[in-house]
Amino acid sequence: MTSPQAPATGTSPTILISGATGNIGTELTKHLAVRGVPFRAMVRNPDEKSAQGLRDLSGAELVAADFNDPASVGRALSGIERAFLLTHSSAQAEAQQLSFVEQARQAGVRHLIKQSQWAASAESPVRFLRYHAVVEQAIEDSGLAYTFLRPNLFMQGLLAFKQSIQAQGQLFAPIGEAKVSVVDVRDIAAAAAAALTEPGHANKTYNLTGPQALTHREMAAELSAALHRPVAFVDVGPAELLAFLRKTGMDTWMAEGLVEDYAHYHRGEAAEVALGVQEATGQPPRSFVTFAHDYAPVFNDDSPGH
Repeated sequence: MTSPQAPATGTSPTILISGATGNIGTELTKHLAVRGVPFRAMVRNPDEKSAQGLRDLSGAELVAADFNDPASVGRALSGIERAFLLTHSSAQAEAQQLSFVEQARQAGVRHLIKQSQWAASAESPVRFLRYHAVVEQAIEDSGLAYTFLRPNLFMQGLLAFKQSIQAQGQLFAPIGEAKVSVVDVRDIAAAAAAALTEPGHANKTYNLTGPQALTHREMAAELSAALHRPVAFVDVGPAELLAFLRKTGMDTWMAEGLVEDYAHYHRGEAAEVALGVQEATGQPPRSFVTFAHDYAPVFNDDSPGH
């Protein structure tokens, strides 16, 4: 991995980050700020609370744009050479990302870094994996240089079950004893930062995993050790997971997609340990033990907003 040269003061950003206020985007923008790389962050409303933290980052320039408004996306991409593409997973995600690809092509963007997903395939029974594959193909067909980041299940995804872990000391999932090579969001962001700022990543696909595959029972045991209280894994059926997700307010399309995801994990299709984090960043991926200890305060915090 090579270190980028710090840009001269006042350099206009040539990097655009979409999804800048999400889990990965937040970590990615921090990486760029630390590296001294100016960037443009695409947000729906720069005045929203979720965007305020970006204003404090060195080199950040906020631009208002909406994935459902191609003209605004085109303006956000003006003068950009490299762009990071990430949308919220929704029924509109495929159309939004395809539109972004076309706007990037028209704007003269040279390199797209796409946040994809482990095992993306047009033939997959998992809706997320199908739409990611469609967008990957469109990027390849566009003639733009690309880097596809295909992470496995996020370690931070377990934060969605924080309430049941706090209240009941239980982690629910319809996965049995299947193993998943879960990956830390911070390592995904580091891979994205490398692709955005360093040479040598064009037209590559990085499969991003942690250093080992774990069962959810093993993850629960590690959380127990880090939180200093018992956390038990409870194997449930797909219908129970769907009901839980809907109860949290998640829309039906997304909730059903996550159930499909877990069926994919249950089939043992996400147990492989890949070297993508090392290949992209030059650093080994974080372990689940590290994640559990680093995020113990978050799991233990029951204050509003956490």
